Amino acid sequence: MAYSLKEINDAVRSDPKGFAEACDAAFAKKVETAAQKIADHRKESRIILLSGPSGSGKTTTALKIEEQLEKMGIQTHTISMDNYFRPISPEYTPRTSDGLYDLESPLCMDMDLLNEHFDALNRGEEICVPYYDFARNLRDTSRCQPIRLQKDEVVVFEGIHALNDDLGGAHPEAFKIYLSARSNMMDGSETVFKGTWIRLTRRSVRDMNFRGSDVTTTFALWANVRRGEKLYISPYKYRANLILDTALPYEICVFGQYAPILRQALPKENVRHREMGRMIDAFSQFVPIDPSLVAPDSL
Repeated sequence: MAYSLKEINDAVRSDPKGFAEACDAAFAKKVETAAQKIADHRKESRIILLSGPSGSGKTTTALKIEEQLEKMGIQTHTISMDNYFRPISPEYTPRTSDGLYDLESPLCMDMDLLNEHFDALNRGEEICVPYYDFARNLRDTSRCQPIRLQKDEVVVFEGIHALNDDLGGAHPEAFKIYLSARSNMMDGSETVFKGTWIRLTRRSVRDMNFRGSDVTTTFALWANVRRGEKLYISPYKYRANLILDTALPYEICVFGQYAPILRQALPKENVRHREMGRMIDAFSQFVPIDPSLVAPDSL
């Protein structure tokens, strides 16, 4: 769907706090719908696969779904598929056409172990979820997490490759969710802010504030991230039982505070320099919202 720039700005001018709360409430309804569909699907499978491209809100949405299922009396385990990465090495890691490691490829995942764990969980057996230490580029077996599904328990595996042929395709019985910030912000028939720009902004702000990565680095990686999405993620989205749009109409009004930082970080040699420049310019068309008005549990 699409959101109207005029309607967004009118709502922010009228009642910014109320508008933010209404947007968050609308997203909470989507989470409730997802949780109910998962609950209804339990007799077929207690495994949920949640996929989406970078900046879609996968981890946060998975935890929100877990919280909602817990309210319904369904104990839920949430597992990041990042823990199933293989160590980066010439042996395991494929390369792009220019010879660099293709870290977006599903071949970076230990799909054999994932499938073994899915089968074991379906049989009621215990698995030990690995822990991947990205700082040391290795799987730390001393920090594995044991899980066995009891009656009425479910497990959510979230990751960019959850619906890939080698995983989601091998488990048609699992309940599958695809999510992304899919909505554009429109001024009449003109696209003012793309859904992909929402994801890039989210990733930039997240990396800067929580992952110790500067915006310049995030921007530099974006072209390859988008390449990987088109090759390895988007082709499988229609496997999903549920496609969920995570775009919040008010978030660009909040993220506008980062526009000067983003502009300063944009290198001229970036292959997407022109597009990113248009994205940064577009923030000025949105009436700003004070970040203090954003609820602590907002996506």
